Amino acid sequence: MKNLTDKELPVLIEKAAAGDKESLETVILSVQDLVFNLSLRMLGTFPDAEDASQDILLKIITHLSSFKGESAFSTWVFRIAVNHLKNYQKHMFAKFPLSFEFYGDDIKNGKINDVPDLTQNVEKSILAEELKLSCTNVMLQCLDAESRCIFILGTMFKADSRIAGDILGITPEAYRQRLSRIRGKMADFLKEYCGEYGDGKCRCADRVNYAIQNHRINPAQLDFTSAVPKDTLIEVKEAMENIDDISQEFAFCKTYGSPASLKEFIQKFLDGTSYSVVANAQGE
Repeated sequence: MKNLTDKELPVLIEKAAAGDKESLETVILSVQDLVFNLSLRMLGTFPDAEDASQDILLKIITHLSSFKGESAFSTWVFRIAVNHLKNYQKHMFAKFPLSFEFYGDDIKNGKINDVPDLTQNVEKSILAEELKLSCTNVMLQCLDAESRCIFILGTMFKADSRIAGDILGITPEAYRQRLSRIRGKMADFLKEYCGEYGDGKCRCADRVNYAIQNHRINPAQLDFTSAVPKDTLIEVKEAMENIDDISQEFAFCKTYGSPASLKEFIQKFLDGTSYSVVANAQGE
């Protein structure tokens, strides 16, 4: 994601809303990682996150002229993305919902030793890392959509409660209270079950073949480990409030680069006839 300065962004947005394609591309590319990472955490899989990100980016493009600068641009983008994702029903976990009870039972009682070697000559350590990243991401699907969004905004994006409350349409106090409870629930689950981030007995290396058999990871397509986490988290705001005594940084809350296909989608749209229709409509 290209970091635009406070002086550059308003000028580019104004030009983009007026129909300047180069400015629009710069603006959209500056937020595509933010949109994709929020979508990935909310929906759980790369294909679903990519599909939803395309929808959200198109909404941003078609509604850009309505941005009046009354809030930070990232806050405006988050509001569009959150509203879209909270009601998104086309993803896998909308059809097959998870719960902490189900996930915990699978960890305790899954017959991991009854599965043959399915690694397809991929190093087990690589597959274990893929499973670790996938598992902790999927674990978020045990939360309802609103709670998931609160956790992601507060823990991954480190949003100030006033900003997050504004995005979600709740008071800062309500946001802080709910975030603290949700963090506690997540921490309790990790402590009981996860050996990577908590005190549990579950180890990713022991569950690789079981995960492959259940289509949780695919040795031929390692989405998480191929999207190498970036060094710096995308943030709504630099400051993180001291909401509770639980660690402010869950170790699995990494930021991933958007798939190259997402950038290709944006460029294809901007080069197509659909953009001309949108640009003309916004210029009227």
